Amino acid sequence: MAHSVSVSPPRQLSWLQRFVQLIPGVVLLFVLGYLGKIVQQAIKSYGVANHLTLPDIEYVLWAILFGLIIANTIGIPKVFQPGVGTYEFWLKVGIVLLGARFLLGDVLKLGGVSLALVAIELFVAIGIITVLGRVFHLKPKLTSLLAIGSSICGVSAIIAAKGAIEAEDDDATFAIAAILALGAFGLFVYPLIGHALGLSDKAFGLWAGLAVDNTAEATAAGALFSDAAGKVAVLAKTTRNATIGFVVLGYALYWAAKGQAQAVENKAAFLWQKFPKFVLGFLLISVLATAGVFSRPQIASIGNLSRWAFLLTFAGVGLRTDLREIKRQGLRPFIVGALAELSVTIVTLLLVIGAAALFNL
Repeated sequence: MAHSVSVSPPRQLSWLQRFVQLIPGVVLLFVLGYLGKIVQQAIKSYGVANHLTLPDIEYVLWAILFGLIIANTIGIPKVFQPGVGTYEFWLKVGIVLLGARFLLGDVLKLGGVSLALVAIELFVAIGIITVLGRVFHLKPKLTSLLAIGSSICGVSAIIAAKGAIEAEDDDATFAIAAILALGAFGLFVYPLIGHALGLSDKAFGLWAGLAVDNTAEATAAGALFSDAAGKVAVLAKTTRNATIGFVVLGYALYWAAKGQAQAVENKAAFLWQKFPKFVLGFLLISVLATAGVFSRPQIASIGNLSRWAFLLTFAGVGLRTDLREIKRQGLRPFIVGALAELSVTIVTLLLVIGAAALFNL
């Protein structure tokens, strides 16, 4: 007589258990980010005490470097992984709180310039990657994911598009690996180029927001240049992020028409689902600041909270960049992405230089 074996479903964790799981990784983010601030201040103090002119390397770079070293040597122990994965949440919190430092007039002025440049950047990035994907014989849906990731907001856009166009897991992994590698490269190189060209804070921030794919890397690149550039980079990148629903919808409709993706029944609901909600939070805080709801000390406090949230974000950027995984994915997607990024970098730089001359950025 055969005995049936009952398999119990996996036990659901309570909200308290899930919260506790996050604590080790969040603490690690905080420690690495704060260690970056300590190292920056220690080097500055040593230089002053010994009458030396030492380079003032921002804590942003130290936090990212510490994260990179851990991720690519010992790796991230399993106990830390859930909390480390919250770095994008802290990024969004930081962006929302940063709205207090922007009056609505500033948002509309720079946002209008950004929106025009974003439209050009979208067409340039998508067009270039589509052509390069065909030249290098990449799979069509991989090319679509690379185009979406490079033109909008990197990994988040790829994840949003994967289900919409029914791409394979391997395609998404390849696209994400390429975008992460290029984001890490741009993070270190863009500030050097900006300083070499003598770009203003506003001009560099606008360029970083237009050219760097991932929001975390764009924010970090701006902050590496200056605090003011970091603010503008967030605003420009937020403007760019707001287009994600429209671009993903366009690709979903294209692949559905080819019979290779599910048809989109309710376009308005689709757009709302894909729209990054933190953009609305940023605008709400900006509106409140413009209306005088916050006093000057309160705005300063909110700004400090924003910087603390970004501190955790920058540590997470380093911890989530696995160079070994990027190497395992192969060169073709990386080459396509690199050529496209180079083209977009040059085009957006020329656009920003032109905009800086016209609008006195």
